Amino acid sequence: MTVSRGFRVCLALSVLLTALLVTSIVAGRVWIPFRVLTDPADPRWLILSELRAPRTLLGVMVGAALGLSGAALQGYTRNPLADPGVLGVSSMAALGAVVTLYFGLAGAAGWVLPLFAMGGAAAGVVTLILVAGPAGDAVSFLLAGVILGSLATAGVALALTLAPNPWAASEITQWLMGSLADRSFDDLRNSLPFVVVGAALLMISGPALDALTLGETGARGLGVSLRRVQILIAAGVGLTCGASVAVTGVIGFVGLIVPHLMRRLVGARPAGLLVPSALAGACLLLAADILARVIPGANEIQVGVMMAALGAPFFLALLLSMRRRLT
Repeated sequence: MTVSRGFRVCLALSVLLTALLVTSIVAGRVWIPFRVLTDPADPRWLILSELRAPRTLLGVMVGAALGLSGAALQGYTRNPLADPGVLGVSSMAALGAVVTLYFGLAGAAGWVLPLFAMGGAAAGVVTLILVAGPAGDAVSFLLAGVILGSLATAGVALALTLAPNPWAASEITQWLMGSLADRSFDDLRNSLPFVVVGAALLMISGPALDALTLGETGARGLGVSLRRVQILIAAGVGLTCGASVAVTGVIGFVGLIVPHLMRRLVGARPAGLLVPSALAGACLLLAADILARVIPGANEIQVGVMMAALGAPFFLALLLSMRRRLT
C-alpha cells in the first residue's frame, strides 16, 4: 500500500519534534550533558526535571495548539491571513487574562485566569464571525481583526495605566511579552485538559472545513450545518488559544506561518492540514524557544519577542505575494 504524502510529512515532523524535545531539555545558558538525563543522582537533574522539562512540554502543547488553531481558522474563513494573533483573538484572550491580574483574581484559584482567557478568545472568534461573516474576504477579516486587536490593546493599556501598584504593572507587562520560562508542571496540568478538548473540537470540524471549500451553498448541499461549524470553531479556538495564552502570555504568528509551510508539503485540503500544522507548530515554537535561550545577552529573549521577529517579515512577504497575484 502506498504511504500518503501527509503521513510521510507527519512522520518527518515527529522525528524532528523528538530531536527538538531532547535539545530543548539540555540547551540553555548552561548546557547539560545528555548523560544527566539518566542520572537522577546528579544535582543538575533537578534543573532538567523541574525547569526545562515543563518548559519543553508547554512549548509542544502551545505550539501545537496555535498551529492547529491557525489551520482551522484559515480553513473556515478560506483566508490565508487568518491567525489567532493577526485577527486579534490572542489579544482578546490576553485582555481576559489581564483583567484577572489587574483585579487580583488570578491568585484566587488556578482555573480563574485560564477561564477568563478562554472566554476572551471565544468572544474574539464570535465577534470576528459576526463582523466579517463566515465567508468574509481577506480585507473584511483583516479589518475586523485590526479593530478587535485595537480594542483589546486599548483595554490592556488602560489596565497598565490604572494598575494599583508597580508590581501588578510589571507582572502584566512581562506576561504580555510571551514566555515559556519559569513555568511548572502545575501550569501544564491546568491548561492541558482545555487544549485537548479544544483540539478535539477542531479536529471534528475537519470534514466540514473540506466541504466549505465549495462555498457555503455547496457545503449546505452536502448536509453541513454552518451554525454547528461556527460553534465548533469558536469553541475550539477559544479553548486552545485561550488556554495557551493563559499559561504563556501572547505568542503570535505560529498559526500564520505553519499552515502556509505545510500547505506546500501536504496540499491545500483543510482537514489534511490540521495534524501537520499542529506538529509543525510544536516544532517551530520549540525551535524559537531554544534559539531565544542560546543567543548571547544579559537577559534571555522572550519567545514571544522571538516569534514576532520571525513572523512579521513572513507576514509582510505573504501580503506582498498576495498583492502581486491580484495585480
